[in-house]
Parts: sequence; structure tokens; C-alpha cells
Amino acid sequence: MITNFRSGLRKYGVVSAALAAVAVPVALVATAAPASAAASCGRSGPNLDGTTVRQTAGVSANMRSGSSTNCAVRGWADNRDTLDYYCYTVNASGSTWTYLRNVTDGTYGWVSDDLLPNDLGSTSYCGF
Repeated sequence: MITNFRSGLRKYGVVSAALAAVAVPVALVATAAPASAAASCGRSGPNLDGTTVRQTAGVSANMRSGSSTNCAVRGWADNRDTLDYYCYTVNASGSTWTYLRNVTDGTYGWVSDDLLPNDLGSTSYCGF
């Protein structure tokens, strides 16, 4: 009797539909990205990364007090500087920004990942 019941469920696709319904929420949770939340002007990021790179983009990049071009410039990362990545965040327009320390001159600030070597910044999310 139980065997016939299971066969009937498989025949009508009930088991497949039930499995698909369970799998969909899991897939949605697993692919969730950090919410967009800019670091407000004056906000620093925690040191979660530890990656150190040499700025090689060929030009200087402004280091800002927040993850927006509307925030004040605190310094710059020159193409000869060594940069210590702390963490990244995503601003309101969807751009990623890395909070870092310029080891060469000791300044701290946010730099758009587009201006960092290979368009890559920190891989550690700041949490905001």
C-alpha cells in the first residue's frame, strides 16, 4: 500500500514539486549579497582584511572620508604607495569602496575599487 502511494506521488510529480519548493528558498538565501549602505562621511572601517598591495593603477586615487565622491579628500594613494586593505562596503549607486591605510604616508580613507589595482579592493565586507 505504501509502495503504491509513493509510486502515485512520483507519477504525478508531487515529490518533485515538493523538493523544488524547498530548494528555492535555500538558493535565494545562499545568493544574497550585502545590502547597499554607503559609509557616511567621517566613518572608518574595521581592519578585517590584512591584504597589502602596491598601488599600480598608474595614477593617484583620492582617499576620502566616506564611500562617496561627496565626502572630503583626506589624502591620495599614489602609484608608488603600499596600501593595507581593511574592508569594503557598497554605496547607494552599487559601487564598491575599500577602506584602507596608505602605509607609505600613514593616511586612512575610502577609495573606489575602480581606482585600485585590477579594479579590486578588499574581499572582507565591513558589515555596513
